[in-house]
Amino acid sequence: MDNQALRGLQHFKNYVGIKFQLYNSLFTSLPFHRIEKTGILLSLFLNNCEEGYKKKLSPTEIVEEFFIKHTTYTNQNERLDILFRFIQFVERQVVLFDALEDAAFTQVHDTSGVGTLKQLELEVLQHNKEEALSKKLEDFCIRMVLTAHPTQFYPGSVLGIINDLSKSLAENNTAQINMYLQQLGKTAFFKKEKPSPYDEAISLVWYLENVFYAAAGRIISFIKNQFPDAIHENNPVINMGFWPGGDRDGNPFVTADTTLKVADALRGGIIKCYYLDIRRLRRRLTFKGVDVILSELETQLYDNIFIPGHRTTLTKLDILTSLNKIKEILIYQHNGLFLHLVNNLINKVHVFGLHFASLDIRQESSVHNKVLEEIAVENKILPADYSTLPVEKKIEVLTKNETALPEHTYKTPIVNDTINTIKAIKSIQSYNGESGCNRYIISQCNCALNVIEVYGLFILCGWQKKELNIDIVPLFETIDDLQNAATIIKTLYENKEYKQHLKRRSNRQTIMLGFSDGTKDGGYLMANWSIYKAKEKLTAISKEYDIDVIFFDGRGGPPARGGGKTHKFYASMGKNISNKEIELTIQGQTVSSNFGTIDSAQYNIEQLIHAGISNELFSNRDITLQEEEEALLQALSNESFNSYNSLKNHPDFGDYLSHISPLNFYSETNIGSRPAKRGGTSKLDLKDLRAIPFVGAWSQLKQNVTGFYGVGTAIQKLEREGQFNKIKLLYQNSLFFKTLMDNCEMAMKKCFFPLTEYLSKDEKYGEIWNMIYREYTLTEKYIFQLSGKNELMADYPVEQLSISMREKIVLPLVTIQQFAISQIRKIENEMVKNPLKDTYQKLVIRCSFGIINAGRNSA
Repeated sequence: MDNQALRGLQHFKNYVGIKFQLYNSLFTSLPFHRIEKTGILLSLFLNNCEEGYKKKLSPTEIVEEFFIKHTTYTNQNERLDILFRFIQFVERQVVLFDALEDAAFTQVHDTSGVGTLKQLELEVLQHNKEEALSKKLEDFCIRMVLTAHPTQFYPGSVLGIINDLSKSLAENNTAQINMYLQQLGKTAFFKKEKPSPYDEAISLVWYLENVFYAAAGRIISFIKNQFPDAIHENNPVINMGFWPGGDRDGNPFVTADTTLKVADALRGGIIKCYYLDIRRLRRRLTFKGVDVILSELETQLYDNIFIPGHRTTLTKLDILTSLNKIKEILIYQHNGLFLHLVNNLINKVHVFGLHFASLDIRQESSVHNKVLEEIAVENKILPADYSTLPVEKKIEVLTKNETALPEHTYKTPIVNDTINTIKAIKSIQSYNGESGCNRYIISQCNCALNVIEVYGLFILCGWQKKELNIDIVPLFETIDDLQNAATIIKTLYENKEYKQHLKRRSNRQTIMLGFSDGTKDGGYLMANWSIYKAKEKLTAISKEYDIDVIFFDGRGGPPARGGGKTHKFYASMGKNISNKEIELTIQGQTVSSNFGTIDSAQYNIEQLIHAGISNELFSNRDITLQEEEEALLQALSNESFNSYNSLKNHPDFGDYLSHISPLNFYSETNIGSRPAKRGGTSKLDLKDLRAIPFVGAWSQLKQNVTGFYGVGTAIQKLEREGQFNKIKLLYQNSLFFKTLMDNCEMAMKKCFFPLTEYLSKDEKYGEIWNMIYREYTLTEKYIFQLSGKNELMADYPVEQLSISMREKIVLPLVTIQQFAISQIRKIENEMVKNPLKDTYQKLVIRCSFGIINAGRNSA
């Protein structure tokens, strides 16, 4: 362990570990019903869990033993009341731990060290790369897209408390900390109703206003101060994207009206930020000539926010023109006094414009086919037999058409809404600027026609081909679609009309790749490998056709959904993978855990920028992997895929997930507006099941199958073929493979098999449990052999300790949840009506909050 890692670990112990023990004692004064007793009993219950699992007791046996040994309760309702109070208590312990980690961020992390912009500055100056940096920044940028995917269980009120509590903890303000903990005790964690898509948008706008706005300003100011000529006006380096209100894939609650309302909220949010900054500037810039311009700008911004229905034609250029006038006056008349404040605001305006974040529209591919078929039936613009035409003919019809649809109301609501949404994009662009909404993403894209269908719909909805300023983005998710992606894109590049469209879009094609569904479909190794190979082929085919390809990664929080050490993946890429931009989704918990404070957001954004820039400026890697290494990873992926499929195709796999994990209760947690699965059937179908509940269910079960399953079997198979030394060399020499294994370790560190060991001898589920456990121990064995360590995550001691502490905090919750699921299973097997079934179901759902929140990147 190096000195920096040791320092970070010691700081973590001091600023998080010890403080948690100290402030945890304050919970005894919280205004809970019989709180003192709850706190004492919970510590006894935690001890009972730890000792019980050592003795191989089941969760039901542990709960029963606790009530017999430590209480006098015999009435089941009284016992359940105690368990609910334990849940309340632990939920708030998790909040305290989150706040402590946020408060200690700058002490625990080296904000001037590896992967930061300060390090990049040193590297650039040391190697005389100033000119290369400026050239790279002509078109390189990062785009972080905030999504509405429901993996965040904290309501907005609790997020606000965490934010304030973190500040007080950093200042050691005990009086305020005590007040906030009391507020926490009185604040509800449970959402009685599902949020609307607009509610989801507003909760993420909070992060834009309070975190990303300031963090981006700091970063751009730093780069401009150190390298004044590096940043170009037409490329702000940092872009924000936004899905809530635009993502209608499988979410019937997102409509064209929602999209317009969210776009308006984004415009209002950024204008409010500018208004507050102008107010602060006025306190400093009290000089003649400047005050009048500032006052006029303040009035314009005020009118746009606070006068109902008063949305003026204010533009980004208007704001920049006023600020640049002020800048000139300061330079020539006031010796540049407070110039840095004006420059900082100008930088923010270049980044955020009047759109704040670009609102992406996303819809599932089959919807567009249905829309076009209904248009063909009710209008004469498309052939009446459109639905029966061969694919090539459909493409020809859609690309040659230049006629817009007449006003018409269609029978199917989704047809009307799709048309209205495409028309709404023009309205959004007129107020928020072109960047306000200029991408249309097609999920479940499996052929070139899917892309042309969207192109054709824009023309049918009144867009002129020469003015179509929209990027059409195919999203490839399943293993089959990833493997066919290059062929699909080649077909598009060879289509005359689409080629013209790309020319008008500066010969750039954005392609989205979905880690979540890929992992659900093919397992951990095969999904990551398939995405890498798809990127390699797509880069090559795009070069052949002189197209700049931009990869947009659909990443979730945990390794199983493309999360984990994300920046290391980008840093590991060779020149055989396009690196024009780094685009990725920031989902649910990842927003609050990695970007919850200005300091953590700045640090993590810098890591992404550094990965993209240093990779080109300082890396000698022409290719990510040598030919022999590729063959090795392909073989590992194939074996891993076969192993994962054998588990997924087990006849009891669906029942195991449905009856042992909390999967069936996901939709009742009220954390997101979107249903847990596509389609309307009640039967569990893995194809329709969303990746988030799939991964999240394994996470709560403490068997993170999607983050490791098949890895051990694959290595064992190749070892038997005499190739283990090659794998070890790959681990030592390839940052890509090393990062894959690091993320695998993170997923495994969050497993706890004693929780479900009682199933090992179960008649129905024993076989599956043992398959999973054997794979876990096999994978662990080979990871230790590769790393030379004897514990998981040994290279990341701070994160290792953080996970261990969090897992200990929620041990009572996973125990209670498994106890409740066991009781529900027992009641359903007996087929006798039991009034307690509803209470057990509520226990399962309430436990989910604390378990998922404590994981921070577990879904």
